[in-house]
Amino acid sequence: MKQLKLHISFFLFAIISVFSYAQNNTFKGYKIVKDTVVFSFDVRDYSKFTQEFTGQILDFDDFDIKNVVVSGEFNNWSRDNWKMKKIDAFKYELRKSISDFNNEFSWEFKYIINNTYWAEPTKKDPNIANATKNGSRLGVYNLKMYMAYASESGNASFKLHGFKNAKKVIVAGSFNKWNENLFVMKKTTEGWELTLQIKPGAYQYRFIVDGHWMEDPNNPLKVRNEFNEYNSVIDIKEYIAFKLRGYTNAKKVILTGSFNNWNENDFVMRKTDYGWKYVVPLSGGKHHYKFIVDGEWVTDPNNSVKEYDGNGHINSVCMVK
Repeated sequence: MKQLKLHISFFLFAIISVFSYAQNNTFKGYKIVKDTVVFSFDVRDYSKFTQEFTGQILDFDDFDIKNVVVSGEFNNWSRDNWKMKKIDAFKYELRKSISDFNNEFSWEFKYIINNTYWAEPTKKDPNIANATKNGSRLGVYNLKMYMAYASESGNASFKLHGFKNAKKVIVAGSFNKWNENLFVMKKTTEGWELTLQIKPGAYQYRFIVDGHWMEDPNNPLKVRNEFNEYNSVIDIKEYIAFKLRGYTNAKKVILTGSFNNWNENDFVMRKTDYGWKYVVPLSGGKHHYKFIVDGEWVTDPNNSVKEYDGNGHINSVCMVK
């Protein structure tokens, strides 16, 4: 196990294809359905497996499968924690909420048979590549999962007007580690566009028009990069509903926090049948907050996560990811 983990830490991958628009054609081994990552293992897709401790590659024929586990960077390459459910004679499945994953763009992963053998996919796919160490191929394959993906109902729309004679336009940014091939934009009557589903956060990006890199001419938000040019900036936010239960006799309740510089007047909460509510769009990350109930500052009684702010005050904590 230790030896294989060491190899995995050096795995480098070459992406040889691109996402289909709206992810109609999913990558081998998984698909993303709304807020759920669905891992799928089909016995018929595998003909080889690697013995974990020796690295020996053996035939998969007539192998007695007792269990299948999803193992990857996202669960510290565990051999037994993410056990899959058998759904028919050939297929196994495991469903995980996207919230179970952090803000990394992609992860390497494999399927483990009987907690010991690493399944090797037999067919080429955009998220399958030879594992390498120091530039040398190890002779085994890994899968790769992407958390930023094309979706018509996504939360980030990229549009580039004009350039109608261009043959290919790519959007690349910090949300996909500046991959130059992954997100191919769709040609429209106005120019080019693509909608992605991206976790909340601030990202830099550029367009690649027939190989030429450029900033977004219609986005005034930009920062200078290392090439003395500019990267455009997009801040993906998620609407968060803050609720204070009780205090129904209060006359006025204010939501205040690090997200509005602790303003004591702006976010006046709306009274409901259970208490008070206010919805605010927040960027990804950690946010401190409190309620001001008729002039009295209180932490959220229904949120057990609290932190000191460095000035001796205790605040409630909201994590957006």
